[in-house]
Amino acid sequence: MSHHQPLSPALGRREFLREAALGAAIGAGVGGVIESGLNSAFAAEQGKSAVDSQAALPIVDTHQHLWDLSKLNLPWTKGNEVLGKSFVMSDYLAATKGLNIARTVYMEVDVDPKDQVKEAEYVIDLCQRKDNPMVAAVISGRPASDGFAAYIAKFKGSPYIKGVRQVLHGASDPAGYCLDKQFVRSVQLLGEMGMSFDLCMRSGELLDGDKLVAQCPGTRFVVDHCGNGDVQETDAGKIARWKDGMKALAQRDNVVCKISGIVVTARKDWKAADLAPNMRFSMETFGPDRRMFAGDWPVCTLRASFAQWVGALKEIVREMGMSLADQKKLFHDNAVRFYALKDK
Repeated sequence: MSHHQPLSPALGRREFLREAALGAAIGAGVGGVIESGLNSAFAAEQGKSAVDSQAALPIVDTHQHLWDLSKLNLPWTKGNEVLGKSFVMSDYLAATKGLNIARTVYMEVDVDPKDQVKEAEYVIDLCQRKDNPMVAAVISGRPASDGFAAYIAKFKGSPYIKGVRQVLHGASDPAGYCLDKQFVRSVQLLGEMGMSFDLCMRSGELLDGDKLVAQCPGTRFVVDHCGNGDVQETDAGKIARWKDGMKALAQRDNVVCKISGIVVTARKDWKAADLAPNMRFSMETFGPDRRMFAGDWPVCTLRASFAQWVGALKEIVREMGMSLADQKKLFHDNAVRFYALKDK
């Protein structure tokens, strides 16, 4: 039996034309010049093919923020020139048009705690409607509060509520806050209910996150935004603390990482290469089966449109030489598996 794999029609045609042209050029005595030009043209065509293949990848956005300020109170948006207005589903659909967004997972938006149930009801309604790609949600919660168990019990068994997040890098959240006994017990409860918890914390405190994970082996965790490593950071100690925290968390089988977010730490005139070291480290540390794409729109618009962010990440994974199969895991398959996502 032959061990030679048949070429795809497209690749076969390119190879044939390249060899035929090269043969003719050598016969004419100009092989070196033509060979160089053909190599460049061939590389360009391969690059175009890689971009075309990426464009066909379905995307699950695991971090879709939305807020309607006529319905929900978000104190942190007050006075913010970019984010201090409503961002609703129609805005998201416009921002992501043509990018092959197959499904989305809503991510809580740090509403006033009094509005937490209202927020959950708002996104459950969106998940039930057929006019948008949202199929699941991670809702707000305050695990250290006495009322957390009663609050989260309202959503036990919901096919849409997949987890909880409390942002832990606010000015009022001291280091080690996630190790409070009540906080730990509440996060253990999430695991008992089949829900996940998102770790969104300062990059230098990821080892606190690891201590929390160690106490909650039955709960699945998501590291948000590549552990919030600043792409402009030059302090070797701070970079080392971020990396140590990421490596510790990656050793835990019940932790995955969202590849997102840190574009907001870049210069205003950023390029994909500015993001690449942090992105590459995060993706390689967690490996092909425990990394997920996340949009972080509209927060990403502080530095990038949704399309610019997707384009930058696709450029980075091309430069890494990531296989198309592993790209599909990153942009789609891992999220579907982790959140047990269904079609609408």
